[in-house]
Formats: sequence, C-alpha cells, structure tokens
Amino acid sequence: MTTIEPVRKDIQRQGHIKKYPASLRLWHWANTIVISGSLLTVLINSTITDERPVSALVKNELKNASATVSVEQADSVAHALGDSVWSVHIYFGYILVALLIFRLILEFFQLADQKFIRKMKSAYRQFQSTKKERELAKHELTVKAIYAAFYILLIIMAVTGLFLAFEDLLAPFKFIRHSVKEVHGFCMYLILTFIFVHLAGVFLAERKDNKGIVSDMINGGGDHQ
Repeated sequence: MTTIEPVRKDIQRQGHIKKYPASLRLWHWANTIVISGSLLTVLINSTITDERPVSALVKNELKNASATVSVEQADSVAHALGDSVWSVHIYFGYILVALLIFRLILEFFQLADQKFIRKMKSAYRQFQSTKKERELAKHELTVKAIYAAFYILLIIMAVTGLFLAFEDLLAPFKFIRHSVKEVHGFCMYLILTFIFVHLAGVFLAERKDNKGIVSDMINGGGDHQ
C-alpha cells in the first residue's frame, strides 16, 4: 500500500515541500465535487429511482388513494423520474468536460516546474540516473503514473459521455451506442477504484511522515521542511 501514498517532498527541489498553485487546487476540489455529484446521480437512479420499484410504488399509492392507473402509465411516471435524475447527471458531465479542458489548458500555461508531464519526466530521470533519493523518485513515478491513468479515464468518460448525450445528432454512429455505454460504465467503476486508492493513500500518508498533504492541497504547501 505504500506505493499509493502521496509524499510532500519535492524531488525537483531537495529540502522543500511540493507547491500546489491555486489554479490546480481549484481544479482538484471542483473535480472532486463534480465527480461525487455525478456518481451520486448514478447511485440514486440505480436505487431510489429504479424504474421497477418506483412503478410499483406509484401503482400501490394511487390504488390506496382509490385511483387506478395502467401499468404503462405507472411505468411512464417512473421513467420520467429517472430521466430527471439523468438530466442532472448530464449537467455534471458537461461541467466535468469543462474542467477537463481547463486542466489541459492549465498544463500548457502553468509554470514549467509545476507541469504534470515535466514532473513525471523528472521523476523518471532521477530514478534512472542516481541512487540518491531513488526510492522517493520511484514512489513519485508510481503515483504520477496512477494519476496519468486517471486523466486518461476522465478523457474517455468525457468523450463517451458526450456521445451518449448527443446520440440523436450522431445517428450514423448509433450502432455503437451499446458499446460506448458499456465503456462509459466500465470507466465509472475504474474511477471509483481510483477514488478508493487515492483516499486510502492520503489516509495512510497522513498517519505517517507526510502529515499535511490535505492541508497543502487547500493552502498550497511549499514551506521548507
């Protein structure tokens, strides 16, 4: 589990703690809120607003109120309720796409020593070239690789989500809708796995010598050790 623990040390500047610019911190917490909201809508639609129990509930409640509805009418109400939750899910998806574009732009315009790709390359070079701090470099490289996989998942989620949101405009490609939906759903489970791993890593790090990682992501870090 130690390989998933983020560290505060800056391997590019020995004796310093990593700096997190305000723009990156804003993206991190906004992304956290949006992904949490998106996953919450999936949870609600698979439990509370699941069509079968909702349809049965509508029929039973109206029956108790001395009203009668057909199965089709009850199903229509249940379907409409589910659609309203999916609409919220789609809006979260749009915001997620906007945040992803913001992160890509940020990678190009932020300071050179704060760029994700540069940090990853630096960790790789340090791991290859010297034994000093090699374990730290290896650890940093592993963590960065996990984050890179997360970014790739976000891109796949965004692309497949946009396809599903605008499927009516993409009628010639409707034959791949089912496959796209499967990929979208599978990526959701992978993102859930990343969230679990990330939270576990932060929790373990906070209990050891890396206390203050959460505070750094709020306040920016960068103090001397």
